Amino acid sequence: MAQDGNQARENKMGTMPVGRLLAGMALPMMASMLFQALYNVVDSFWVAKLGQDALNAVSLAFPLQNLMFSIGGGTGVGMNALLSRSLGEKKQDMADKAANTGIFLYACSAVAFALIGLFLSRPFFMLLTDNPGILNYGVSYTSICLGLCFGVFGQLCFERLLQSTGRTVLSMASQITGALINMILDPILILGLFGAPKLEVAGAAVATIIGQIIAACLALYLNLSHNPDININIKFIRWDMMTAKEIYHVGLPSILMMSIGSVMNFFLNRILISFTEAATAVFGIYFKLQSFVFMPVFGLNNGMVPIISYNYGAAKPERLKQTIRLATISAIAIMTCGFLIFQFFPGALMALFKPEEGSTTSYQEMLSIGVVALRIISCCFPLAGFCIVAGSVCQAIGNPLYSLIVSICRQLLALLPSAWLLAQTGNLDLVWFAFVIAEGVSLILSVIFLRNTMKMADASFRARGAL
Repeated sequence: MAQDGNQARENKMGTMPVGRLLAGMALPMMASMLFQALYNVVDSFWVAKLGQDALNAVSLAFPLQNLMFSIGGGTGVGMNALLSRSLGEKKQDMADKAANTGIFLYACSAVAFALIGLFLSRPFFMLLTDNPGILNYGVSYTSICLGLCFGVFGQLCFERLLQSTGRTVLSMASQITGALINMILDPILILGLFGAPKLEVAGAAVATIIGQIIAACLALYLNLSHNPDININIKFIRWDMMTAKEIYHVGLPSILMMSIGSVMNFFLNRILISFTEAATAVFGIYFKLQSFVFMPVFGLNNGMVPIISYNYGAAKPERLKQTIRLATISAIAIMTCGFLIFQFFPGALMALFKPEEGSTTSYQEMLSIGVVALRIISCCFPLAGFCIVAGSVCQAIGNPLYSLIVSICRQLLALLPSAWLLAQTGNLDLVWFAFVIAEGVSLILSVIFLRNTMKMADASFRARGAL
């Protein structure tokens, strides 16, 4: 009877049929990620109405914003992996420590980025451009988004706690709420509708932080009222050396891996702006558009990682491997759909960012560059689907260094050098092929590292008598 009682109390990640479990956990996250992608595009859609300088300012701000999301996202990966594994091993105290220490780490990150936003926004933009229009727009946008970043860090933290215990529908509710508020406020604050002040690019930043703060408050409430698997207590929200070490053992490589994207973006923008400012605007548009393809895959990953971590901790190899197979097939299918859309409708996608009539922006230049760029870069989408899942599997099982190596090789050792060399030809169209070259390198390494990780997992299962 005791055994039956334990089975009844076990988290659904160890008992529910894998296909239904992955769908139940991943689909809400995929939906919320699509809303996230939609609000990113809506943001740039309204900013583009102000002209190319405004669009460029938001695009060039991406490395700093991405760095912020890298810290938050990587900390969440480590916190989730430790928390889910602890629940699988029936270690409630360790799960609670992971949650409360994670909250403390997010608070520290928010303070650090607020200082960066307030004091380093202008020096950052001065490294990229001397165009006063881009500079002023960019400083205004970045100082607000980073200076008031406690909303986004709170949102990331409390949504990750919901995800780590399988409550992805509640996490989706928080994300969608924040995105909807942002989308509603964007045109009102950017263009000054309904009697509101016309804040232009600063309005996009204000709309963003309001949405994030409200989403963070909602996610905290949902954790306190609907997440009995963890116990959040203000007395225990403090530094704990051993718990922080466990979180960053998995999370730090993920932070570094995502932060590398900021480095890549910064230097690639410098390469592109040497051709024309329209090229950096197109690169920014690409990142907004590709989020519609990549965000659902990241949502799939967010649903997959707790399942893998839980079943690895609970020594259930068949459930773990079935989860990986289903996630890989789903990711490649999603990315293939994105590839087809980018191939057949690049002009329609670029038209979403057409400026107002009478703008000094050369839309035709952006369009001609963008159509070629979208078609070339999207060729690597199906490969990227496999690589994203493979990297997350390595992180969830405890080999985060593999994902870091892949990211460094892809973005710093393959993409940037390839882009620089191709730029020496003087042909901007060739620069976009650097993405395809980089994804080929990523694929080779991902296959090798995934095989090594699965061999390590099998050895662990054999040692525990599960194989």
